[in-house]
Amino acid sequence: MKKTGTLLLLTAFIFLCCKDSKNTNYLPTSTGAINSMVAVVDNQLWRGHVGDSIRKHFAAPIVGMPMDEPLFSIDQIDPKFFTGSIRNTRSILYVTKDSLNLAHIKKDMYATPQRVGVIKGTTDSEILENLGEKADDIIDSFRASEISAAQQRFERSLNKSSVLQDEFGISLKIPSIYKTGKHEDNFVWIDREIHKGTANIIAYTMPSDSFNDQETLIKDIVAMRDSIGEKYIPGTDVPGKVTYMRTEPAYAPFIYPVEIAGLKGVEVRGLWDIKNYPMAGPFLTYILNDKENDRKLVLEGFVFAPATEKRNDMFELEAILKTLRLGEVMN
Repeated sequence: MKKTGTLLLLTAFIFLCCKDSKNTNYLPTSTGAINSMVAVVDNQLWRGHVGDSIRKHFAAPIVGMPMDEPLFSIDQIDPKFFTGSIRNTRSILYVTKDSLNLAHIKKDMYATPQRVGVIKGTTDSEILENLGEKADDIIDSFRASEISAAQQRFERSLNKSSVLQDEFGISLKIPSIYKTGKHEDNFVWIDREIHKGTANIIAYTMPSDSFNDQETLIKDIVAMRDSIGEKYIPGTDVPGKVTYMRTEPAYAPFIYPVEIAGLKGVEVRGLWDIKNYPMAGPFLTYILNDKENDRKLVLEGFVFAPATEKRNDMFELEAILKTLRLGEVMN
């Protein structure tokens, strides 16, 4: 009896292990270009108000960009064709008229990593209501998945420089294609060439008591960026004129609360230009309250690439900046 009991326990253990292995290891790797998604929706719904609502939410223009670029590039497919490898897409929105009225997010249904937003309703009105209520959550889920996928790709070949660790005691997962262009006291500039321009990362610190007045927050942030640009980021030589990077004076930046690596702060998105010279582009700045080191830590990404789309380059910079760690080297 003792042997029989042991055998039964062993068999049950093997069965459970195999079942768990099947659930976690047999899903294919998800696919899809960065910031792309598949909308699985009936052609008739896609051509009507439901399709308009999907595009309104998921293809909305990204804030702080010099020209309209959508949050996601959307490929629509009728449900009857939603088979085979298309199911392995990383971000999927499934919208259908059904006997159920619901909206939720599923994880790793057909591949991994994967997020599937499901919107159902018995009528068009219920579908539209569910889209309105759940779209922001689905977008946040898709973007988090996209950020994670981008960061995993960085692991293939990382920049080994210790310049950020040496200067600020921080580390970022930066692809090896990026190189340090400037390192001065309390300022580091890292960049790489992209199509028709450059993608850039800068880092510096400010006193811990900076930006404590909410009423002047935007003004103070603009003043900080402009002073840093004037000191460290010169523009093209123009006889008789001073040129440097500043915050585009015609457009106030957008500000949102953020938390990265346990540090609370603000995310700032807007446009930069070169004073007295026709150059401009988007920027993304994180100002983080680093209480332990009695400072405000400032990390910024900006892109210069005239007359080209910049969404994916800015997204890569965002993914890099969100790998922030304090006090450790990430090799």
